[in-house]
Amino acid sequence: MRIVSHRKLKEFFESPGREDSRVALERWYEIAAEAEWTNFSDIRADFPSADYVGNQHYVFNIRGNRYRLVVVVKFVMGYIFIRWVGTHEEYDKIDCSTI
Repeated sequence: MRIVSHRKLKEFFESPGREDSRVALERWYEIAAEAEWTNFSDIRADFPSADYVGNQHYVFNIRGNRYRLVVVVKFVMGYIFIRWVGTHEEYDKIDCSTI
């Protein structure tokens, strides 16, 4: 899959107090970049705790659910668009299906 954009992940894990997310986010990136997902079942094979929240938006638990990653997956195009990354507490305050 082609991921747009790694910069959002990097900005997140380089921000103060969030450095502990680096290894988990980089691992997610490596797995997703090598994947050839064609549907949600393919995502679940790599990330069993991933959730579909509507409108082509998928949520991944990062670092034992301390952080959340929201992406849009365009299966036909083979693209993943990183929409949002934050703490679980921050996630509870957003509508992740429209972000």
